[in-house]
Amino acid sequence: MVREARLARENLVLPLFACPGERVRREVSSMPGVFNLSVDEVARDAASAFDLGVPAVILFGLPESKDETATGAYARDGVVQRAIRAVRKSAPDMIVIADTCLCEYTSHGHCGVVREGEVLNDESLELIAQTAVSQAEAGADVVAPSAMMDGQVGAIREALDASGFQHVAIMAYAVKYASAFYGPFREAADSAPAFGDRRAYQMDSANAREAMREAEIDYAEGADFLMVKPALPYLDILRQVRERFDLPLAAYHVSGEYAMIKAAAARGWIDEQRVMLETLTSIKRAGADVILTYYAREAARLLR
Repeated sequence: MVREARLARENLVLPLFACPGERVRREVSSMPGVFNLSVDEVARDAASAFDLGVPAVILFGLPESKDETATGAYARDGVVQRAIRAVRKSAPDMIVIADTCLCEYTSHGHCGVVREGEVLNDESLELIAQTAVSQAEAGADVVAPSAMMDGQVGAIREALDASGFQHVAIMAYAVKYASAFYGPFREAADSAPAFGDRRAYQMDSANAREAMREAEIDYAEGADFLMVKPALPYLDILRQVRERFDLPLAAYHVSGEYAMIKAAAARGWIDEQRVMLETLTSIKRAGADVILTYYAREAARLLR
């Protein structure tokens, strides 16, 4: 009766990984219970999650081929574009969020255009905006730019508006740290950089004031949501963003956080359900309105 922070099914977003083929359900070895799914299986899992009360999915893509300019990211028949259309049919009332980045589609694994070993921010914006428009054309309700390129939210908002998609929202990965907790995701999305790392454009884990500057830029450029990623090591940042900005706030409970709970539970060291709910509640208590988590379905069952 006096509980202060209430976790609800309506707070949850389920990440799904779309891959080529039919009837493909390939488990990610470092993320038990998470799968690379063909488009037909994505549609089935999305509908099942919606029936459990999960209101939204975020879609990531594993293309058939990769190249220097990430053409699979903005192709009309790209794997995420096809997955968006399939979810639209299988669960018409589900909120469909598309991850808007290039790293899963580039042969070098970086989030933008690379020349002579350097990631070129401004040249990347055009391709990121083009990707967002193609996702909106496919039926996405929300696009979620995660590349951490300077100016990406403004470029996307301008491109969406010019193409008649003023109603499509932008969930900005406003505060995204260069984190070691992303390791299992890079297996799931086949998106590890071929050289170097992403610390040139993702944030230093020691920086808090910079997080406020990054969030302020995305806020000013027209973001409809702000996001902090990862969640647990940065609950202090999540709280600071919550107190400073009045936009809906998302937090990504990332692959490494999920994998640690799974690994400890598999050894009988922790109670998986209790730890999972305690973890998600802590993210909610810190200020998140929306939680992206691979535990969305399990949490939804327990929150009935």
